[in-house]
Amino acid sequence: MIFLFVAILLLWVLYAVVILYYNTNWGAIPEYAPRNIIIPSTTFSIIIPARNEAHNIGALLDSILSQTYSRDLFEVIVVDDHSTDATAAIVDGYEGVRLIQLKEDHINSYKKKAIETGIAAAKNEWIVCTDADCMVSPDWLNVFASFIDDKNPVFVAAPVSFIAGASKGKKESVLYIFQALDFLTLQGITGASVAGKKHNMCNGANLAYKREVFYEVEGFKGIDTIASGDDMLLMHKIWKRYPEQIGYLKSKEAIVETEAAPTWKSFFNQRIRWASKATSYDDKRIFIVLLLVYLFNCSFPALLILSVFNIIYLYAFLIFIVLKTLVEVSFVEKVSRFFNRRHLLKYFFFFQPLHIGYTIISGFLGTFGSYEWKGRTVK
Repeated sequence: MIFLFVAILLLWVLYAVVILYYNTNWGAIPEYAPRNIIIPSTTFSIIIPARNEAHNIGALLDSILSQTYSRDLFEVIVVDDHSTDATAAIVDGYEGVRLIQLKEDHINSYKKKAIETGIAAAKNEWIVCTDADCMVSPDWLNVFASFIDDKNPVFVAAPVSFIAGASKGKKESVLYIFQALDFLTLQGITGASVAGKKHNMCNGANLAYKREVFYEVEGFKGIDTIASGDDMLLMHKIWKRYPEQIGYLKSKEAIVETEAAPTWKSFFNQRIRWASKATSYDDKRIFIVLLLVYLFNCSFPALLILSVFNIIYLYAFLIFIVLKTLVEVSFVEKVSRFFNRRHLLKYFFFFQPLHIGYTIISGFLGTFGSYEWKGRTVK
């Protein structure tokens, strides 16, 4: 019994060190204040892979075409991935938006192939990726251009947030609140890890990289058989060649908003998909962190099972739940303040058991199971 307590305490200490590191790094990143570029020159090709997004694609294109950035300096390319709804017809109705139909089939990574196809057709210096269910702010490209001009990166990770449930006149559901809190944590880790140069994280809904650098690292070659990972796995390939030119754009104007998963099933499928690339990371630093987090979370059901035989394990379970919350809450509070989601913090403690369970399940199924993505079953 003593050995188990010591082992879990050691895991908690290591976990606490990692979270405190993220907390410190996130707080140390200054919010980027874009400057007015008198004569902007950075050119962008916005690549949007889309499959059955008829309900979302119009809103995204409207927000992109409302950019304050010069329309002559960016192009929009939508790559339709075998949609069976009206996605292609809607895109085709937008003047100045290029529609490409993905031809390849029976492959394991349709999204990577869609992005690769879009980049091959792109004309501009910088590739900007987002998803078809997103919305961007009017100054989105302006902020990217200013950051690129100031910092000289070759790859830029930028923030993503869920569209606030209340903004659509709906009451925020338990599912939405849980997702939002989990996603805030991931976004904070993304910014902190990139700024601290300890490991690489990003989200494919909001990132940019030089087109020539994509080809310099041979694009998705070597990772093209993995269904997920069009963002982080590519980022690591670029980082290996340009470790000092990876940037994180911490700016409210750069935030891309995306839809939360509408059902628990779709949420778990999304998280299993994200977890599925864990064993494919060439970046062993992030794998070690993921392993630590997974083992620490696994200690909680172990304590609950043992509490059937001795109630002291139940007390230990409750103590470590509190310790876990105390370590995390300051970090999540800082991140939620940046994303204007502080009102969600009051639910943070109560979702801890659910978060532990989902971490264990999604991690296991991401490694050994399969999931559905855009109507396809992926192993």
